[in-house]
Amino acid sequence: MSAPSLSNATPGAVADGGRIGATIGLILVALWLAVAILAPWLAPYPEGVHDLTAPMASASPAHRLGTTEDGTDVLSALIWGARVAAIVGLGTALVSTAIGSVIGLVSGYAGGLLDLVFMRVVEIFLAFPGFLLALLVVFIVGEGSLLSVTIALNLTAWAGTARLVRGQVLSVRRRDFITAARALGASRRRILFVHLLPNVMGPVIVQATFILSGAILAEASLSFLGLGPEDATSWGALLEEGAVLFMTTPTLAMWSGTALGLTVLGVNLLGDALRDRLDPR
Repeated sequence: MSAPSLSNATPGAVADGGRIGATIGLILVALWLAVAILAPWLAPYPEGVHDLTAPMASASPAHRLGTTEDGTDVLSALIWGARVAAIVGLGTALVSTAIGSVIGLVSGYAGGLLDLVFMRVVEIFLAFPGFLLALLVVFIVGEGSLLSVTIALNLTAWAGTARLVRGQVLSVRRRDFITAARALGASRRRILFVHLLPNVMGPVIVQATFILSGAILAEASLSFLGLGPEDATSWGALLEEGAVLFMTTPTLAMWSGTALGLTVLGVNLLGDALRDRLDPR
């Protein structure tokens, strides 16, 4: 017998699978954010503390997951790394979504020359690989910090949201309730932010979750290359150290990679669930 195809799956089975994925994603994201918020109370050691008497130590009551080459407690580093991922990821997602939404709203509603100029600027930013541009900016700045990394990632992350919002606005602005609002004398600001914005927020929220996961991976990649935040502990930096010492101490790379992978998986599962939930079809 041939295996059943996806097209033959019952709607109930698909819905159950979607609910399971949403639940798993929500649990993983909630755990990540809880660890990030409660890091000062959960971490056994303060950030930046090194036990110089126990470099590369194995798991022990003093260091549950061992230590790194400079004596940093691995469990503490993983917990503080969750906060770095949250600051950079949420900072990038929120700022780029806000900027992209405003530009997309104005561009789609105004049309004409303003729309043409805005979209050409968007296409220029989309033409550059986002990670490479962020890499260049951090390299030029020469000082890796949470702020500089977040700004670098925001340089291109807003462009996709702007194009998405603009396309949604072009569809919504011709509907009867927008025509009625104009006829009643509503200002452009009211039409943009009271009538148009709430009706295009579904796809924008989904886009924000994918920006969030992409920013977490981008920050980890920058840290892996040695260009991440120098004033904070990053999963990418732990992964880089674990990769160098993998033959002698494979657990460091495994722990940091697992933390990074589960966080991104949770965000993506939550994004998929939101897309299914907010999709009018």
